[in-house]
Amino acid sequence: MAWQQQQPPRPMQPYGYNNFVPQPGMPGMPPQPPPGSGDSAFYNSDLIRTGLGAYGEKLFGSSKDYVQSNISRFLAGQDIHYYFQLNEQYVKNKLKIILFPFLHKGHWTRIAEQVAGGITYKPPRYDINAPDLYIPLMALATYVVLRCYALGFTGKFSPAVMQSSFSHGIGAWLVEVILVKGMLFAVGSGEVPWLDTLAYSGYSLVGMSVSIAATISSKYLFYFALLWTGICMGVFLVKTLKRVFLAEVRSYERDSSKHHYLLLFVAIAQVPIFLWFTRL
Repeated sequence: MAWQQQQPPRPMQPYGYNNFVPQPGMPGMPPQPPPGSGDSAFYNSDLIRTGLGAYGEKLFGSSKDYVQSNISRFLAGQDIHYYFQLNEQYVKNKLKIILFPFLHKGHWTRIAEQVAGGITYKPPRYDINAPDLYIPLMALATYVVLRCYALGFTGKFSPAVMQSSFSHGIGAWLVEVILVKGMLFAVGSGEVPWLDTLAYSGYSLVGMSVSIAATISSKYLFYFALLWTGICMGVFLVKTLKRVFLAEVRSYERDSSKHHYLLLFVAIAQVPIFLWFTRL
């Protein structure tokens, strides 16, 4: 009969062939991408991104804690806002002292005042001898712009000049910090706050900016400005450092001749430092 028609023979399978189809989620099977999540490559890359994100967050968090702890230790007992409490009159008078220290008729000591926790110093707004970080930072920006302009004026400007000019400015600032801080450690006054040292050392960028501006006009004017600003910066640093000596070292009268030689070295070193970081 029709319903008893013989079915076509099934093809024979090789010996050992397993007709079992594994199902997702069974033991021993690799995890399968969830429905609607796309192909497995995207699923695996998403897992990689998640893992790397967690690792990066952990690494960044530890690095952030390390930097914050070291900055806190570096700025222990120092208020950075103090170095930006100034006004226009202070900036004008400070620039005059930096570029014309011979004309400064007043004293070179800071104005101290008694507070509940001890002795503190008046901010730059009320004391012309107080250190600030506004002038050094503005001088750094001016140094970079003038150096780029001077190189462009001589036809040597390129996109890499701005980066190199910034590196030169930071390098000049760092050399001055090392020179001043090394001098203070040599005489036993290494406890001077780092921000004070950073501020006083950064004033050298004012003279360097003037020297670079002079090189645009004339080569002879450049050397005159270089010599003048280098000498003035040397006088300014000597006056400032002597004020520290009078407060902390001279009272002990320990090897005062050594102090004079170190002061002379700091003053003489300004001209070659200026020459090195202002040549184009």
